[in-house]
Formats: sequence, C-alpha cells, structure tokens
Amino acid sequence: MSGQLTLDDLRALDERDPLASRRARFRLPADGVYLDGNSLGALPRRTPAAVADLVENQWGRDLISSWNGHDWIGMPQRLGGLIAPLIGARASEVIACDTTSTNLFKLICAAMTAQPGRPVVLSEPGNFPTNLYMAQGAVGLLGDRVLRTVPVDEIAGAIDESTALVMLTHVHYKSGRKLDMKAFTAAAHAKGALILWDLSHSAGAVPLWLDRNDVDLAVGCGYKYLNGGPGAPAFLFVADRLQERLHSPLPGWMGHDAPFAFEDEFRPSAGILRFLCGTPSVIGMAALESGLKEFDDVDLDALHAKATALGGLFIRLMDQRCDGFGFELASPRRGESRGSHVSYAHPEAYPICQALIARGVVGDFRAPDLLRMGFAPLYTSYADVWVAVETLHAVMHERAWDSDMFRTRARVT
Repeated sequence: MSGQLTLDDLRALDERDPLASRRARFRLPADGVYLDGNSLGALPRRTPAAVADLVENQWGRDLISSWNGHDWIGMPQRLGGLIAPLIGARASEVIACDTTSTNLFKLICAAMTAQPGRPVVLSEPGNFPTNLYMAQGAVGLLGDRVLRTVPVDEIAGAIDESTALVMLTHVHYKSGRKLDMKAFTAAAHAKGALILWDLSHSAGAVPLWLDRNDVDLAVGCGYKYLNGGPGAPAFLFVADRLQERLHSPLPGWMGHDAPFAFEDEFRPSAGILRFLCGTPSVIGMAALESGLKEFDDVDLDALHAKATALGGLFIRLMDQRCDGFGFELASPRRGESRGSHVSYAHPEAYPICQALIARGVVGDFRAPDLLRMGFAPLYTSYADVWVAVETLHAVMHERAWDSDMFRTRARVT
C-alpha cells in the first residue's frame, strides 16, 4: 500500500490474513490492545481446561498412577517434539525442562568441559543479563576460564583457537535485531568453537533452521511467543551429533539412564535425556503443551511473514503519526534484520509506556530509554497496530505522560 494508511486499509488486511481465525483462540483485552506477547504470551482459551483436567482428574483422581497412565514422565520429550518444528530441529534434539537460565548454565558448562584447551566463552556486551550472569558463574566455577565480550559486529573476527563457545542471542531483547545464524555459526566452526543460541525472542515468531544451519546448542523460554504462561518451562536443543560428547554439570536423577534403578553412581541417559535434571514441573508443562498446540496446522511461512509485516506496519505508522515527538527508532528498519518486536528510544519512555497502558495499550519499557512493542503473529491484528499508534499520538499530543503518577517505577517494567 502506498500513501497514507487508514484504519479501513488495515481492517482489509485483517480480513485477508490467513491467521486471522487464530486470534479467537486467545483471551485478549476486550477494550484494549496487547502488544507485550514478546514478554508474556496471551492465554490460550484451551489452557484453563487443560490445566484443570490435569489438576482435577489426573492429579486429583488418578494420583501417582498418572506418571505412567497420563505419561507425565514423558512430558519433556513430548513437548520437545512440539517445539522442534518451530525451531527447525529434530524431535530427538529438543527437550522442555527447567528454566532458560538453568539450561544456559548446563550447556555453557558442557561445552567448556568438552574443550579443556579452550578457556574462552565469547559473547557481546548488552546480551540479556541472565546469559552473561550464567556465563560468569560457569567460568568462575570451572576455573582458568574467562568470559570475553566484544561488540556483536566484531564477534566473527574475535573467534580464535582459544574460544570454546560463542554465546549469542538470535533476536536481541532490546533492539529486536536479528543476527545471521548461518554466518555466525559458520564463523565459530571455522575456528573449532561451538556456538550456543538463545532463541527466547525468536521461537514461535521468526524463521529458525537450527539443523540446516548446523547449530550446536540452543535454549529458549516457553512463556513468550509459545504462550506457556508465566514462568513456563524452558527448552534446550543439543544437536544429535554432540549428545554423546557433552555432559551436563547438573546430573540429576531424571538424566540417569535408569532413574528408578536408584543407583548411587550417575550413568547418563542416551541422547537428549541426559540433559534432564529434576522432576518435570507437570502443571507448568501442561500449560505449555496447551500453548504449543496453538501452532498445530499453522503455516509457518505465513506466521513469519505476518510477524515481519506487523513490525514494518508499526514503523510506517510511527513515521506517519508520531514524527516530531522525539522518538528514535532503535530497531532495524529492514524486516529481514528484525525479530517480531520494535523498540523506540525516548528520554521519557517509561512514563509514556505507563500512559499508554492506562489507555489500554500494553507494551513495555526496557531501561534506560526504550519503549518496546511486541507483535505475536498468532493473535495480533493489523488494526491493533493502528490503535496503538493512534493512542501513542494522543498521549504525546496531549502530553498525557507528563504526570507524577506515571513516573514511579514498578518492580517489573
């Protein structure tokens, strides 16, 4: 579409959207717009019944027999099998378990100990904090290891024979910049290093081809675009070719080859199961499984194209309606270089975000100065983007953000 866009133009796009029917499967605000699915995915309508069935019937009625009868014990693999096609992997390479932070620690340590003559974990400054914290903890425990950070555009040139692991985030949590997975992975392998990708802001929204790109290791969370609910179990990926070579630093009983043999000595399970640790969080797994089923029969090409289009539309409407209010685009303008969220820098980003929320448009703030809007292609509509930008225009035009009530920082921003 050329020229000035109108709401009717966007309603017409929604009518032609092949994913439009998916929106009704989620609980969304009746009188507002939710653009924070990149932080916490919306509730699938099927999830309360699925969790209630697990609590009332599987737990309440069938009790401990459900570990076998309802295959609670198989949940990590079963959910891994649902995640695998969303990230371009084989089911044998993915399990749902633990948290993103815990899975990072496992894989960082496994990669480092498998390469004792290579002391360096290489990452970028400004990577998501937990990634850097887990790496700091891992190198501190292992001894004679170091975390080195260089700007992301210098990463490829900084990889050398001392590098054991390159740790990168596919879509940056602040800027939304999407890295070239194939190129960075090839650069790591050219120097004999392994690579670990954080897919937390990618899985379920942007194209991922882990096997096609020869990726070694990856982690991701279940509560953003995968709609698994707050604190949902995370997932990890280990390429089939590496599974027997790597060993988890947290050899919990669920990663044992025969957990119910109750042996004193740890024998790692074959394959991906060796990276399990403790007992699966069954209720959380049930909610995540429900969220993952929302991707059944979804055309992933259409999903990815819509994610790109929604972000591009937001940028275009911001140019059209909010130019002159002091916003600076902090995300790539080109869709192929961007994930499914868009950030703008503004000195008053926090009170602006709070003023938007007060008017029913939910995005979020990332320190020090970013207003961030996420577009979950399963349920975000093109008209949602129009409403968001029009509301932002009104907030800025009226200086509605300039109030003490919007300046007090909450614990979660």
